[in-house]
Amino acid sequence: MGKIAVLTSGGDAPGLNACIRAVVRTACYYNLEVIGIKRGYKGLIEKDFIPLSARDVAGILQKGGTILLSSREPRFHEYEYRKLAYENLKSENIEALFVIGGNGTFQAANLLAKEFDIPIIGIPKTIDNDLYGTDYTIGFDTAVNNAVEAVDKIKDTSISHERIFVVEVMGRDSGFLALEVGLATGAEITLIPEYPFPMHHIVESIISSIKKGKRFAIIILAEGVAHAKEFAETLNKHLKPYIDEDIRYTVLGYIQRGGSPTAFDRVIASKFGVFAVEHYLSGNKNFMVAYENGKLTAKPLEISFGKIKKPDLKDYQIANILSS
Repeated sequence: MGKIAVLTSGGDAPGLNACIRAVVRTACYYNLEVIGIKRGYKGLIEKDFIPLSARDVAGILQKGGTILLSSREPRFHEYEYRKLAYENLKSENIEALFVIGGNGTFQAANLLAKEFDIPIIGIPKTIDNDLYGTDYTIGFDTAVNNAVEAVDKIKDTSISHERIFVVEVMGRDSGFLALEVGLATGAEITLIPEYPFPMHHIVESIISSIKKGKRFAIIILAEGVAHAKEFAETLNKHLKPYIDEDIRYTVLGYIQRGGSPTAFDRVIASKFGVFAVEHYLSGNKNFMVAYENGKLTAKPLEISFGKIKKPDLKDYQIANILSS
């Protein structure tokens, strides 16, 4: 009977529990023991291990967050702590480590694989959907739906009071989330870091709408472009002669990362987990699960390092066309 371990690291994302459940139950189906590592690499260093059975993961499919908890652990950048983490794994006869995370998580895990020759299996998650090498990451669909629900409510007030609202969404240096939200809510302007939109064009666009009789607007702002408060203040100075009320702003923040995962995230996370275990059992190691052109595949962990994944320019053009 073999033994594997699973951890979640970095920012949480809806669908993590569905993936944990899939990894554990698939492993049990194939007679593997499973150890859960709590708090990501912190738990790996401190040997915060718990056994996981098929029954231990019952009832978690629909829950947000992660039952294994998560953290960011700077000590893992140091060789001595990675060595300690490896020794902790070997002391429990763990033969492979399944890491559910993003780029940083995969890079850290890859060091373990290179330095200590332990199989690493990466399962991609991040609400940003910016991990290179896969079309989709666990949590993105739920985050989009969370943001869309919030923006729809803000839009009611925007229309009722004829005001301009700037809504900042997450995404670090990536515009995937903002672009999807902008398209889904019919935002007048969507600003993402990959395709810069000059301020004078933004101002001209809004003035043109005002002259046509449209006195409200929703501007979706990716956090990688600017902070909502400063952006709204700058835009307000340019538009003061044309609007009666100051521009309002809202930062959606962590509300986007929480809550019950959508059906899509539950299903894709479950498929990722099953694929990861079965592909490992077929003799493969040191790979990441990827979703590409509608199918699951395995790719080398290193494929996600140091490369930038950008939204489709056509999608951005569609957003601009429909906002006119």
